[in-house]
Amino acid sequence: MRIVIAPDKFAGTLSAVEAAEAVAEGWRSVDPGAQTRLLPLSDGGPGFVEVLHTALGGTLHEAQVTGPLGAPVPARYLVSGATAYIESAQACGLHLVPGDRRDPGRTTSRGVGELIARAVADGARSVVVGLGGSSTNDGGAGMLAALGAEPAEALSCGGAALGRLPGAVGLDAAREAVHGVSLVAATDVDNPLLGLHGASAVFGPQKGADDDQVQRLDAALAAFAEATDPGGLRDAPGAGAAGGLGYGMLLVGGAVESGIARVLGAVGLAEDVSAADLVITGEGSFDTQSLRGKLPHGVARAAADQGVPCVVLAGAVGVGRQEAAAAGIAETYSLVESAGSTEAAMSRSAEELRKLAADVARRWSGARTGAAGAAGDSSAE
Repeated sequence: MRIVIAPDKFAGTLSAVEAAEAVAEGWRSVDPGAQTRLLPLSDGGPGFVEVLHTALGGTLHEAQVTGPLGAPVPARYLVSGATAYIESAQACGLHLVPGDRRDPGRTTSRGVGELIARAVADGARSVVVGLGGSSTNDGGAGMLAALGAEPAEALSCGGAALGRLPGAVGLDAAREAVHGVSLVAATDVDNPLLGLHGASAVFGPQKGADDDQVQRLDAALAAFAEATDPGGLRDAPGAGAAGGLGYGMLLVGGAVESGIARVLGAVGLAEDVSAADLVITGEGSFDTQSLRGKLPHGVARAAADQGVPCVVLAGAVGVGRQEAAAAGIAETYSLVESAGSTEAAMSRSAEELRKLAADVARRWSGARTGAAGAAGDSSAE
């Protein structure tokens, strides 16, 4: 049996690479003869650079950049040919901020701009920035400051300060810093910058904002938008990605592209799926948001295009059978249910995922054997 194993990360427990390895080990413990093709994936959030390095090769560059709270943090970016790939979460990710210090009014995206500047200085003619998993809500102001926007200090203080800017925002130097460079924001979030579906309202609570702060942050971003672009960029799909980092990239000539499409193309998923009998994907929480363009949905769509069944192994499953089937997913399996509790699923993620994959292998390998036997009986008649 030929199986493509193409999961996203299981947030907080397993990277995409670790998840893919656990699934493969579990499957092969039941079906040693199975041909498993491991394709760990990312939609632009944490794991973006690791996944692309596995698929494309290239050179990883180490850097120290300004973290979300202002202290230096280590980060890596990938250079493959003339293209650099950056993971914004490495510079301003939520995982870099302790739970008791999470405040999207203070966190800055400055480190992302520092990574872009480093990549351009290295000679990159295209810079792809994966957006996702951020702790920020500053509209990309910190990133712009690192590229030369003024007033740099005010722009680097986080989202709350954007409502108190001392004057006009100068973007000429930032635009010149990336002149001639193709700048891509890789995200599958289509939220605008402002309003009920904007960065503050949708993602602010995940980063520690209460209802009052969400309103203040949205007002601050509105003031920033007036100071930088009175036109329509604030309403562009993806402008609200990563706390408005998408908007900041649009201001300096960037374009928004699908992170999933970028990664699936890089790893050659369609070609591998066409030769497979089954596709396995997964993530930490498979819920209704997963069906609105997140990675498992993209994998399932690619499998459906080739007429290959796709199953999801997830930490938790919040999608019904009919909803999953409509998205091209044959079955869903929950790690929490198989492990018996959320605590067990979180504390023994790799072990429990191997066990779950072994159980799925028994079901699917048996079903395939039965189907082959039935076909053989029919031809004999």
